[in-house]
Amino acid sequence: MIGALDRVIGAVISAGRWLALPVVAALFLQWPLRDAVRCCSREANDLGQWIFALFIAVAVTAATRARIHLAADSHAKTYSVTTRKWIALGGNLIVLLPWSIALIVMNWPLARDSARFLERFPDTSNPGYFLIKVAALLLALLVFAQAIVDLFARDENSA
Repeated sequence: MIGALDRVIGAVISAGRWLALPVVAALFLQWPLRDAVRCCSREANDLGQWIFALFIAVAVTAATRARIHLAADSHAKTYSVTTRKWIALGGNLIVLLPWSIALIVMNWPLARDSARFLERFPDTSNPGYFLIKVAALLLALLVFAQAIVDLFARDENSA
């Protein structure tokens, strides 16, 4: 079960890494579209925003899995393996699981309703705003799932 969850998270991260390319393209194109074409720059910005939200939702979990998201890591490497395992266990139990559960509980109705009505960006009425709320929910779900995997993974996969 944990192995299957780990593979699902890996597949989501593998697919999500490709979102970096359209984010860069959309955000880069907004200036030429505004200045040279004089059209569609706000659409490019809105597109870039929701793709960026999805990318970040995946990237946070990818960094956690790679154990590269904390600057304090260089100092933590001086700790013993046992100490690092206890810190990871505490972080999962005291921070990540409660935080992700709270976000899931709070964001589920918002994301559900926003997706149901295909909420649009308020200032431009462009489609896709609901994807930002869905991305926040995805972030919380991925953090929760990764914390579960980390808690129940065998010793060789942790620390």
